[in-house]
Amino acid sequence: MSDTIGNPLDDPSADPFEIAAAAAADIARLTGVERHDIALTLGSGWGKAADLIGETTVTIPATEVTGFSSPALEGHVGTLRSILTPKGRRVLVIGARTHYYEGHGVRRVVHSVRTVAATGARTMVLTNGAGGIKHTWSPGQPVLISDHINLSGDSPLEGATFIDLTDLYSIRLRDLARTIDPSLDEGVYCQFRGPQYETPAEVRMAKTIGGHIVGMSTALEAIAARQAGLEILGFSLITNMAAGIQTTPLSHQEVIEAGRDAEPVISSLLARVVGAL
Repeated sequence: MSDTIGNPLDDPSADPFEIAAAAAADIARLTGVERHDIALTLGSGWGKAADLIGETTVTIPATEVTGFSSPALEGHVGTLRSILTPKGRRVLVIGARTHYYEGHGVRRVVHSVRTVAATGARTMVLTNGAGGIKHTWSPGQPVLISDHINLSGDSPLEGATFIDLTDLYSIRLRDLARTIDPSLDEGVYCQFRGPQYETPAEVRMAKTIGGHIVGMSTALEAIAARQAGLEILGFSLITNMAAGIQTTPLSHQEVIEAGRDAEPVISSLLARVVGAL
């Protein structure tokens, strides 16, 4: 359902889980696949992984699914893809991420996560392009997310809903990823509100409180994924060093270029990890 005719998630009296169930029914109808096993949200630089996971059986515009809208950001394709892996697993690839800074509200940010849970998926892979704080990292490097710090000032949980986040980013899945690439480092992801890039002072703050990666997505989605009972694996592509560590000005074009340059390596990595799930 496109923004031009209104989005049901914008109605505060609506039940977001009922809307997710309707979206899952749309996906089953449009793809002919009753149940998906694994879901991927592909952030900046990760898009080509979908071509390597297996056979794409159906690609649909996200706007044909209840509650979804066109992505506002270059690097996100605006489609949902149903892929059959060589092992016979069904993967749903989300190429239509809604970012918090778009101003649509947190329900729409996490709608894709709630929808994939409603399709039957039990594993959620969240990826992003982000700034790196560790001096040992360099642009184009993929890292695992070990934990996060939510600096958005918001939550997808509504009312007295208490969810344990102790092991939010699965140790089991991180260990599995390192069987594919033992060199993978990991770090704590800090979600800022955006859309402005972080200041050097904010990056120093993030480092002081235990952060290693700065970006504008993922944390809110991960919270919703845990609420939905999904096991979560998180990857960040370090597209640039964070402000104050990198001496040159930051730009979205730099993010796109870093993602494009790293795409062959990280796409192959992600496809191999998904194949092992």
